[in-house]
Amino acid sequence: MLRYVMPVVIGMVYVGLNSLVPEPHRRRLNALVVTGAGAAYISGGGFGLWELAFCALLLVVGYAGLTSYTFIGVGWLLHTLWDVMHHRRGTPIIPSLHDSSFGCALCDPVIALWCLTGGLSVKDLYDRVARRAADPRSRVTARS
Repeated sequence: MLRYVMPVVIGMVYVGLNSLVPEPHRRRLNALVVTGAGAAYISGGGFGLWELAFCALLLVVGYAGLTSYTFIGVGWLLHTLWDVMHHRRGTPIIPSLHDSSFGCALCDPVIALWCLTGGLSVKDLYDRVARRAADPRSRVTARS
């Protein structure tokens, strides 16, 4: 059970800690992190020169992410696919931990979802949800 829960918790902790970083530094930091994630598998190999091509792809996506959370989210989704491929091939991100790529493939979509929704701080996200719940126009009413 922890195999599935802990990566999601780690993704949520990542989001929470990023909430402490003010904008626009938060977006820039996340663009750098997703770019660096592209290089995570280079030393472990597994896909040869494709590892370098993937790293170059995430460099481009990360650069675009300097001004757009959408690109950062796409970068995390691309990294998720790369994690799945490495898990299936048996070349994990941490060679001594067989399921490390599997865990990364569960953690990354949590971060991607946060980025694709605008990378709001936890406080801003809470305020937005609370405002929507308090707004009577946002409620769907059944019509007969």
